[in-house]
Amino acid sequence: MSEYFIYYSASNIVSCIVFGIMLAHDRLSIDKQEKQLKYDDALIAFMLYFLSDAIWSGVDSGVFPVNRFTVLTTNFINFIIMTAITSRWLMYAMAVEQIPIRDKRSTKIIIFIPFIVSVIGVIITYILAPNLLLDENLKNTNLYDAYLVSIPYIYIIVVIIYAIKKAITEKDPIEKKNHLYIGFFPIMVLAGGLMQMILMPRLPIFCFSCMILMIIYYIQFMESQISLDPLTKLNNRGQLTRYVSQNSNLKIDDRKTFVIMIDINDFKMINDTYGHAEGDNALLIVAKSLTVTLRNQSFPMFLGRYGGDEFVLIVYPVNEDEVNTLIKEIRESIRNNCKNENKPYILSIGIGYDEFLGNQDTFSNCIQRADNKLYLDKEYCKNNGELTTCK
Repeated sequence: MSEYFIYYSASNIVSCIVFGIMLAHDRLSIDKQEKQLKYDDALIAFMLYFLSDAIWSGVDSGVFPVNRFTVLTTNFINFIIMTAITSRWLMYAMAVEQIPIRDKRSTKIIIFIPFIVSVIGVIITYILAPNLLLDENLKNTNLYDAYLVSIPYIYIIVVIIYAIKKAITEKDPIEKKNHLYIGFFPIMVLAGGLMQMILMPRLPIFCFSCMILMIIYYIQFMESQISLDPLTKLNNRGQLTRYVSQNSNLKIDDRKTFVIMIDINDFKMINDTYGHAEGDNALLIVAKSLTVTLRNQSFPMFLGRYGGDEFVLIVYPVNEDEVNTLIKEIRESIRNNCKNENKPYILSIGIGYDEFLGNQDTFSNCIQRADNKLYLDKEYCKNNGELTTCK
């Protein structure tokens, strides 16, 4: 049996097993987000391609019968599955980017049209002029190779152009990174496929590049589940615990450390009056306001959602005056965002902070002191009419 076939098919089968493990883990998960389901669709398409590509290598190496039918069939099946992979990746990218028209029937039809046209084109060419697809040695012609990659690469290029365009205009560094992830890593697939086709057709470079791509995305997804709050995309409480468990994160030379607790005043009123969906919107306004305000500061910081409608900040200013200035900017940013988004309410927040003193002080004691001051601030807001109000 050909060593080339054994090596090539083994690489594809190992990749298929790895993706199968990832797929099984996702399917057994309780969480079924839209982007996760779209990612799983891409995984299934990749697995089918790896199996098909292993069979193709058997034909290409002479292990399986070599004739016009087997060569054209294996190439054609690879082409169909490759188009499915790239179209599924486009749907995944649209889910991650939350493109509003992604679920419209017209959008799905537009995405499907290049695939249908290309399949019909191959069939017609096979019937009328098969020599355009294979030469006298039953090897793909350059025209056929170009045709096989043209439609899949159209999908990939669309994703790359869209993601890079979004990254250029995006101001939020976290969102910018997400756009670049979506757009940059398909370039690995593009480059891997071209390199294998042009330079080393008997090495499964495309298989390896696909596996690296999907593992990177899988790791990124798992990290976001572990460390990020799913609604606000801020650090979650588990990440806070990991952060403060490292003593080096609690003190920075020549800087003070302050823990700030933030809580939305009358948050229950928003849920009861406008519904829980609007309550989520209120949390997003606060998260956005905090992120934008902190981005303009010069000192280091940690921001997370503590739980419910509570947020926690760890900041490292030179002096306490910077903390008071920051708090004023946070309150103003939240009020302005409510007005700009034409919300039927104006959010008010309670804020309490205290300094981490080091030595015998602990983070738990510091956050408790900040929390006590938070409720004193909420009481002050209540007594002075500075509550969340409806317009």
